[in-house]
Amino acid sequence: MKDKILITGCNGQLGSELAKLLPQAILTDVDTLDITNPQAVSDFVKQNNVDLIINCAAYTAVDKAEDNPELAAKINIDGPKNLALSGAKIIHISTDYVFEGTNCRPYEPEDETNPVSVYGKTKLAGEQEVLKHAKCAIIIRTAWLYSPYGGNFVKTMRKLGAEKESISVVNDQIGTPTCAADLAQAIVEIIPQMNESNKGVYHFSDEGVCSWYDFAHEIMALSKLDCLVKPIPSSAYPTKAKRPFYSVLSKEKIKNTFHIEIPYWKDSLVKCLKQF
Repeated sequence: MKDKILITGCNGQLGSELAKLLPQAILTDVDTLDITNPQAVSDFVKQNNVDLIINCAAYTAVDKAEDNPELAAKINIDGPKNLALSGAKIIHISTDYVFEGTNCRPYEPEDETNPVSVYGKTKLAGEQEVLKHAKCAIIIRTAWLYSPYGGNFVKTMRKLGAEKESISVVNDQIGTPTCAADLAQAIVEIIPQMNESNKGVYHFSDEGVCSWYDFAHEIMALSKLDCLVKPIPSSAYPTKAKRPFYSVLSKEKIKNTFHIEIPYWKDSLVKCLKQF
């Protein structure tokens, strides 16, 4: 791959998977590059002759964002804007939280957005900054990301499953789990095909549909954990930030544009759990 690539947020779930697939990439995290500092970003990109930035850096603490809107905005809006203004091509990772979650069919990238949380609002504004300032940009919205790295639902369920006889998980929020390794592989396949004509917003998650309850049930079964998973409505588990009830993403655009194949979520979960 001839592009000189910078991966921001390299210590996160997706950044860790990308680092394995792109060993020549420059890796930065908050301690080595402050993306909220425009001068620092500009200098870093110039000094390192960066051609392409894959921005995995984000403020992702959904509930905490409700109490820290300024910090969430700094990282999720100003950061992507600074990266986009650097002149490099950019692949920017976004989220299903840009949608309200009231659909009954998979969301297309062009569907109307209406985020219902601070996190969702800042991520949407970050997308808009990237599209406004970068000549060559791909926005990838993803959902329900998990991996052997960082904190995520799979790790939490396995921990609880080993400690408890039963747990309750919401069964009325519907989406698709996404193995970070699958998204990383898709990004690697997209890179050589990027140009100004396919600039825009795309969706990626693994194939299939389930609830958080279904996901938890599958994690326990595959991990051979004898923990009963009980379904509950979201109303029984109130959170500070509102979640989209339905956030299944349509992948037709990304599949047709970049000719990538996407695995079924259960198959990817089996593969991922072998690494735990």
